[in-house]
Amino acid sequence: MCISRTNHEGYPDPTACAALTNVMKESRFVYICSPYRSDPRINVLRARRYCRFAVSKGRVPLAPHLYFPQFLSESSERDVAFRMNYELLKLCGEVWVFGAERSEGMAWELSRAKMLKKTIRCFNTSCEEVPPCR
Repeated sequence: MCISRTNHEGYPDPTACAALTNVMKESRFVYICSPYRSDPRINVLRARRYCRFAVSKGRVPLAPHLYFPQFLSESSERDVAFRMNYELLKLCGEVWVFGAERSEGMAWELSRAKMLKKTIRCFNTSCEEVPPCR
């Protein structure tokens, strides 16, 4: 599977295509699932740490709750964000769930991950793997 054989200007870009194709084949993308809405300031700091942890494990973290709030409104465009979250989730080989708290958004993400038959791994807030998620 190839992401795109051309760059954003339409020119051939086989190096980027090959790199992204290899990442996809190896399932190195991981979806970072952790709380956001309850305390955005603290939860963003935690999500950054979780992403750093994923990078240390050789993975490419996708944490939409770090990215989408930069340009989408949590209160009025949440449904748009969830649709995009689902598209990112489809790219990932695994979903990494952090912390014991399960927010409404996390429950939605986990239900979609199960529907897509994604591998789900659970970690505490110290990034230590714990028994399977409930």
